[in-house]
Amino acid sequence: MTVNRQELAAFLRTRRERLRPTDVGLPGGTGMGPRRTPGLRRQEVAELAGMSIDYYIRLEQARGPKPSRQVLGALARALMLTIDEREYLFRIAGEAPPVVVGPSSELLPAVRYLLDSMPLTPAYVVDAKYDLLAWNPLATRFIGDLSAHPVSDRNMLRWMFQRPVDDLHWSDEDALGFTAASVADLRAAYARYPGDPGIQALVTELLGLSPMFARMWHSHDVVVRRGVRKRIEHPDVGPLEFECQLLHISDSDQRMIVYCAEPGSRTEDAFRRLAALPAPVPARP
Repeated sequence: MTVNRQELAAFLRTRRERLRPTDVGLPGGTGMGPRRTPGLRRQEVAELAGMSIDYYIRLEQARGPKPSRQVLGALARALMLTIDEREYLFRIAGEAPPVVVGPSSELLPAVRYLLDSMPLTPAYVVDAKYDLLAWNPLATRFIGDLSAHPVSDRNMLRWMFQRPVDDLHWSDEDALGFTAASVADLRAAYARYPGDPGIQALVTELLGLSPMFARMWHSHDVVVRRGVRKRIEHPDVGPLEFECQLLHISDSDQRMIVYCAEPGSRTEDAFRRLAALPAPVPARP
């Protein structure tokens, strides 16, 4: 495959110019004086990608050798490219794009910023197989503080189906619908990532763990999750009712689950009171 050097140079330059130093963890820059133009400097991109500044300059000037797959991968990470942008970078550089073999567990910085900007709204992020990746402080009032638990033990579906068959969860219509929709979403991910060992292992485990999961799984329902209405009894503030909205993060195929209270409602006030409480002791939900 042939390198489109002019397009590669222009693409790298525009992606570099759109980033601010704070986007890549460089508060205010690297101490090299005032910036005459927006975006990162070439030297900063080269350092982030682990390559020489001379080599990177040649790429932006449409000169030099064809970049290797390793170099392209490093540039994609340094420039915080989306999945679509990374694919485009590889193609104009004359390489086949890397195959996405499984759900991404890499949290985009912008997603972390968004979580932290919602102190009065419980929110957390899961990957395509419902491993919890991140959460904000208020979410710990509902899912617990998971920081003390191994990463391998942070799967929402496993927690759901570890409940005994006589648990009140299984007699609540909204909770049951939420769970069934999650299983259908997992089946959709099972098709998007054929052969992914993580998803296959989770499905095998849950089939052996829960007859309820087995019934839902063998119904072959396939659907991408939508928002649902939830009613719960919270131990600290009593009954709550809110919309549980699921926002799809297309760049990583992750989901942000957000508990949305109606403005002026009792639930909104309860969220505010919960946010003011001391941090809970790390505990499993």
